[in-house]
Amino acid sequence: MANRLQWAQSPYLQQHKEQPIDWYEWGQEAFQRAEREGKLIFLSIGYSSCHWCHVMAREVFENEEVARLLNDHFISIKVDREERPDIDHYFQEVYRLLNQRPGGWPLSIFMTPQGHPFFAATYIPLQPRFNMPGFIQLLRNIIEVYQEDPNQIHQQAKEVMRFMQPSSKREQVAFDPSIAQTFVAKTKALFDPVHGGFGSKPKFPQTSTINTLLTIYRLTKNRDALEMATKTLREMAKGGLRDLVDGGFCRYSTDERWLVPHFEKMTYDNALLMESYLLAFHTTQEPLFKEIAFEIADFMVEYMSHKGLFFSASDADSQGEEGGYFTYTFDEVVAKLQADGLSSEEIQEVLQRLNITPEGNFAGKNIVRVEDLELCQSQRRGLASLRELRQERCYPFIDRKIITSWNAMMIKSLYMAARIENRYFEVAEESMDSLLKTMLVDDHLYHSTIIGEKPKIKGFLEDYAYLAIALLEGYKTTLNEEYLARANLLVNDALVEFYDQGKWYFSKGELFVEAEHTDTTYPSSAAVMVEGMLTLAALVHQRYFTFAQQTIDYYGPAIMSHLPWSGRFVTAILRTFYEDRIIKSTPANLAPCTPRIDSLIYPFILLKEEEHEELVLCDWNRCFATARECREILGAIDG
Repeated sequence: MANRLQWAQSPYLQQHKEQPIDWYEWGQEAFQRAEREGKLIFLSIGYSSCHWCHVMAREVFENEEVARLLNDHFISIKVDREERPDIDHYFQEVYRLLNQRPGGWPLSIFMTPQGHPFFAATYIPLQPRFNMPGFIQLLRNIIEVYQEDPNQIHQQAKEVMRFMQPSSKREQVAFDPSIAQTFVAKTKALFDPVHGGFGSKPKFPQTSTINTLLTIYRLTKNRDALEMATKTLREMAKGGLRDLVDGGFCRYSTDERWLVPHFEKMTYDNALLMESYLLAFHTTQEPLFKEIAFEIADFMVEYMSHKGLFFSASDADSQGEEGGYFTYTFDEVVAKLQADGLSSEEIQEVLQRLNITPEGNFAGKNIVRVEDLELCQSQRRGLASLRELRQERCYPFIDRKIITSWNAMMIKSLYMAARIENRYFEVAEESMDSLLKTMLVDDHLYHSTIIGEKPKIKGFLEDYAYLAIALLEGYKTTLNEEYLARANLLVNDALVEFYDQGKWYFSKGELFVEAEHTDTTYPSSAAVMVEGMLTLAALVHQRYFTFAQQTIDYYGPAIMSHLPWSGRFVTAILRTFYEDRIIKSTPANLAPCTPRIDSLIYPFILLKEEEHEELVLCDWNRCFATARECREILGAIDG
């Protein structure tokens, strides 16, 4: 019989509705029952395309003994981290506090009846393995301690809650332009010179780090910064993390070579990587980077969108097998190439160039990979055959949830692409229109919904921040004053809702969750808000600069403590020293400049509609050049 999750809107929660566990959604009903009955709370947080969430669901949550223990002794709550990032942010911090390392998904939290956490883990196997306790034994241990000495659990929870209180003590950091060189030096210490990327496996794309390195190169000509960024982008593109057959990128790589990913594809990763490859193209003028960015856009539009709205993610598993859709046996590839009329010599060339072998590189199967990113004719022909093979397979489950912040990331990148290739302009405009109509209801911004359903969850800081900069990117591309006005209103609303003397809250609803300063899963929403405020300071009113500077001052010590992972803030700090270059004139005069501004080496350029007969070039405090043609005014920027 289905449990309470049968009425949930979230596709992730729906995946758990047939389990024997008496699951609750997050809400007062669950917490009131826990306190009324004096039962501990088990909280499980995950998302629909998460491989290890599926593993724990099959191994643990469908087990009758687990269900009996949980139903008898606990109140069990399921949360979709994409639907409720505020809850996830808060309890990831609990995990970090208790385990002294970053968490992940699935996230497993045990709490007192009052909702105070005392134990945190990620994936927990049914029986002991991987040097981890088994879930059944863990439950029995917790039950025994709670029955015999409940004060022990309450004391642990009390200590956790004490440490979760943010410190009010902050020392101010005096930043200067040398932060660029410090950032490069600290990043270089983490850089993998062989395979690219930063830190050890598992490896994540770290787009903020890449983008900041590209910006630093454009400002200072630091060759180390350029080499680290472009090396990483090339290595990630060879195959595995990048799907060479359908397009798009997976979430992260389990190995140092970017070969074996967890195969889920997230909208935010693809949106942010598209931006990084576009920035690399503008920095180097290498067509390969542009082609990969366009490939991402085409994948997202074809596979992951409906009427301009982008779905949250596609699954790692297909019909219960991790990577089943994405990988190939040697024999099926040979048979397909033979059926497509390739000669023996041509088949051997395709197999060699796509790294397809009898033994495979993933559980006896093959993940397609190339060493030379400039694909030859035989590689392209082989990839076309592999694409046809996939058409006979069941495509992984797609979570059709629409998330405001993630859609806004994608829309921003589409506007950037539209300034190079006009065919992306209509896509960007349709997506922006659809997102605003769907998620901005009666002047209230919402976080997520399912297509066709009314949104229910109010927006978080990330939704305001990312939508604001997408609108500002739209203004930069179209000079549509409505986009600028909407961005201005969103930032004003966010200042009222989430801002407190330099500190930003991610949410101030059920949980007061402070915004992160680091770019973890994706860039810090506080840093993105600073980006938006700096743009509004240049285009609308200087008062936004004060809020931006107060934010940088507040987060300064934390930024310096985690410098390689605070790239978005570092870029904003550099922008306060180097300043924007703002080209002002009529739309007719500015239109020829729009497709050319990104190719300038200087990274901080804005356009502003004003009634000037000539093109006027300004920084934040003065105007210092005029010209009649774009060529002249752009030349004045790059000198």
